[in-house]
Amino acid sequence: MLDKKVIIRRIKKFAVITFAALLYGIANTYFSDPNNLAPGGITGVAIVLNKIWNMGVGMWFILINIPILLLGIWQFGLKFTISTIYATAMVSFFTDMLALHFKQFIVNDMVLGATFGGALMAISMGLIFKNKATTGGTDIIIKILRKKFPHLKTGSLFFLTDVVIIVFAGVVLQDIKVTLYSMISVMITSYVLDLVLYGRDEAKLLYIISDRPDIITKRLLEELDIGATHIYGQGAYTGNDKKVIMAGIKKRLSPLAEEIVREEDPDAFMIVTSATEIFGEGYKSYFDERI
Repeated sequence: MLDKKVIIRRIKKFAVITFAALLYGIANTYFSDPNNLAPGGITGVAIVLNKIWNMGVGMWFILINIPILLLGIWQFGLKFTISTIYATAMVSFFTDMLALHFKQFIVNDMVLGATFGGALMAISMGLIFKNKATTGGTDIIIKILRKKFPHLKTGSLFFLTDVVIIVFAGVVLQDIKVTLYSMISVMITSYVLDLVLYGRDEAKLLYIISDRPDIITKRLLEELDIGATHIYGQGAYTGNDKKVIMAGIKKRLSPLAEEIVREEDPDAFMIVTSATEIFGEGYKSYFDERI
């Protein structure tokens, strides 16, 4: 018998997937499809095929996804694929349902279609990915690629595959304007998707070489509540031993840290560089599943 907490967790999971599928349907029905925008992925292929053979974007979405879902079952097992099948079915349902019953909300503007359609699609995909599912299609293919190339970000992989699909859409629809706006939509989707999945967690990495390392470290620890490490080195020119302060710090705190250094030692040598990801207390967990 399932534990009550497990049941509640699963209900929440499928509720979020349902909401995300609704957002995906809104992006398709009101922004992408009316403006002939191929947003990439299987959705883009479905929109293009629907322009040739009008069966409904949702129906094309399901038909194309069947062999890809079978690939997903083979690679990730049935447990993972059940959530994906549900997400795919909900996306198809909401896309066709909204197109049939709520046509008054359609936006016939390519700029709005590219920007809002791309952003909504990215938010939807991000929520679905975070709940260990996908919307099928290229999502599954990219999840397989992420297993082989974990250093590549999901949004970047989507961008690469979507470019191929957009070129295909441009050839079929024979409209360079549509192709260019589709490219804008894909770039927005890629950026927002990485934002949803990984957050704005770019941090700063500080290296501070000062004659007053202890007081600077004390103020960093007490006033900013950040960790710091002392690295022992030696000046190449003077030969003097140096205590170098190394600190990973959230971006918004970086100006405060720099101000502390300026106040305590205006002659300090400080290197500020970007840290794309930081793992450990106060940041990401080592044990979180990579998406």
